[in-house]
Amino acid sequence: MLDFYTWDTSNGMRVAIMLEECGLPHAVHRVDLMKGEQQKPDFLALNPVGAIPVLRDSAGPGGAPVVLSQSGAIMLYLAEKTGRFLPRDGAARAATLQWFMFALTDCMLATSMMFHNTTLVPEKSEVNANYFADRLARYFRVIDARLAGREWLADELSIADFALFPIVRFRPQVVDKAGVPNLVAWRDRLAARPAVAKVAG
Repeated sequence: MLDFYTWDTSNGMRVAIMLEECGLPHAVHRVDLMKGEQQKPDFLALNPVGAIPVLRDSAGPGGAPVVLSQSGAIMLYLAEKTGRFLPRDGAARAATLQWFMFALTDCMLATSMMFHNTTLVPEKSEVNANYFADRLARYFRVIDARLAGREWLADELSIADFALFPIVRFRPQVVDKAGVPNLVAWRDRLAARPAVAKVAG
């Protein structure tokens, strides 16, 4: 059995999409970050960092339970578990991992810093938030160029697409600012998939 601990964030959404796309039965446990539920002892026992998402697989490799945090690690685990959305071929696999990491490092950092500078840090800074919005717009333009003449970030639908989708969905103002028609078409293709629509609404 898979137990999925999550909340309404980009990190939670990408794992939720992966679970649905893989068709894996799972129980969803919502951890209300606004109420501080991520700091309760029972959750900290799963992830001492106190962050979602967390996945518990009671039937991990060799039948032993596995508990994982970090959205990227969970997605890779599920891809390996099911044999889906991560090519086996060397070149295709490398390209998938490149765009997967670009989404989870460069793009995710930029959107996170936008959020931190307008919401969490003691001294809010609209100037700094705009700096990171500009950076994210530049990254979106790089992705837009990549998507010219292709459906997905790699040669086929993959974890790279699922990793990036929540960032694009949660930053429509940056998408509009960037002027990225290929990225918009890609976003709409993903949003129309039943598994994605179930998660993203």
